[in-house]
Amino acid sequence: MSESPANGGPQPQDGAPLLNGLAQYTRDLSFENPNAPRSLTPQDKPPQISIQVNVGAQQLSETDFEVELKLEGSAKVENETLFAFDLTYCGIFRAQNIPPEDLHPVIMIECPRLLFPFARQIVADAVRSGGFPPLYVDPIDFAALYRERAQQFAAAQGQQAQ
Repeated sequence: MSESPANGGPQPQDGAPLLNGLAQYTRDLSFENPNAPRSLTPQDKPPQISIQVNVGAQQLSETDFEVELKLEGSAKVENETLFAFDLTYCGIFRAQNIPPEDLHPVIMIECPRLLFPFARQIVADAVRSGGFPPLYVDPIDFAALYRERAQQFAAAQGQQAQ
């Protein structure tokens, strides 16, 4: 009979890599409808929607990491804001038996990928509760986002070295 961990999750077998989600939570949620009720009337033009995505992480222990997924966005018609939102959604993850060279990409790509569907639903619900049709954020390629940020970091490091 094998021992099971306290949280009931699987144990790594024979050194196999393992990533467990231990907790998920909303750290911060803000929704603004600054021009209500005028903004709730039908618009002649479709809104321009802008969304920014950021991922951050901090190590909590040898195997545990807090990963933060931040979604910020707004909808505007011409220069008038219909709504704006800001969500910081976090998760605690345990990474075991992951080679050191693979750990950073796993934390910065796979963990936000696991958090995203929940954050997407929170945004959709907040927008709908604000009086608008739900906004379903398009899927995000976290691997491409990771590569883009790595290139930006490398370029910034290269400029500082000169």
